[in-house]
Amino acid sequence: MALQNLKDFHRPGAVEEVLALLSENDEALVLAGGTFIRGLEARGLLNGLETLVDIRRLGLDTIRVDADGIEAGATATLAKLQRVVAAQNAAWLGGLADALDCPPLQIRNTATLGGCLAASCPFFDIPTALVALDTEITIRGSDGERRLPLPELFFGLFANALEPGELITGLSIPHAAGHSAGAFGKLGAHANVLAIVNVAVQLTVDGGLCSAACVALGGGVADTVVRSPAAEAILTGSKLDPAALAAAGEAVAGDIQPLSDHQASAEYRRAVAKVMTRRTLERAVARLA
Repeated sequence: MALQNLKDFHRPGAVEEVLALLSENDEALVLAGGTFIRGLEARGLLNGLETLVDIRRLGLDTIRVDADGIEAGATATLAKLQRVVAAQNAAWLGGLADALDCPPLQIRNTATLGGCLAASCPFFDIPTALVALDTEITIRGSDGERRLPLPELFFGLFANALEPGELITGLSIPHAAGHSAGAFGKLGAHANVLAIVNVAVQLTVDGGLCSAACVALGGGVADTVVRSPAAEAILTGSKLDPAALAAAGEAVAGDIQPLSDHQASAEYRRAVAKVMTRRTLERAVARLA
């Protein structure tokens, strides 16, 4: 039976109430969209769970766009962010727009940004796209508020760096500098499943050369979303010609530690990651034109 040990369900109306509940029970699970609860349970990660804390009444569902970038609350849905990103029609948000197209409509309308990140599932698409955009998250706890670069949240497979009693309240996507474009690619058995491999890239050019590059990979290439410093080093300062893109694709193999599971072997993921990185870079370069 799903969540058979559940005893308490809370739906507080203020962040302070949530923090008080979490401080009283560090085994409580924060509920937002709830789209991955079954996935967590199927993996044995909710054994003994007794308390759910629903945070959908906290007013954390707003999204604001200004010259500095995008500020989104933790309970904003993927669908809401998708509408905001589409309205910007900006090449620098191309990778995020690609990734937001991947989840089925039912998931987009329900899943929240905070829940998507806090789950720390390396097979999700949105975290990979957000890592490529230098996203930071805002965390609230009894000692106040702190900001954390998104990669530092991911502690391990389905494990995050939140301290007991802490809650993700929002995220910030900084506006990309200069002439920038991004792209995202995913390989899955079909569109509605978790990724076998996914890749998000962000490129900035100045004077015909790449002045900044980010290559992020997920989908089981490690137990968290990772960046590829080797690929980024090859791209930075290059003309982003086919040789550079191919070399960057090959280079990611040294920065990943793929998992083997029911979807794919580690060897397959390593081979696919190289090809997908090159192809995703090609799409980003096309958007720079």
